[in-house]
Amino acid sequence: MNIARSLTNWRKYRQTVTELGRMSDRELRDLGIGREDIRSVARSAVRG
Repeated sequence: MNIARSLTNWRKYRQTVTELGRMSDRELRDLGIGREDIRSVARSAVRG
């Protein structure tokens, strides 16, 4: 993987973590995501 792609993936990961982290527990629950799952969901967003 090249450096530009790695940087793009890192930014996408951080953006996802930040956006999900700003959501309330109720909003996350409505999406079927637990607060403890945020990093996992962000990693999945970068992969797929």
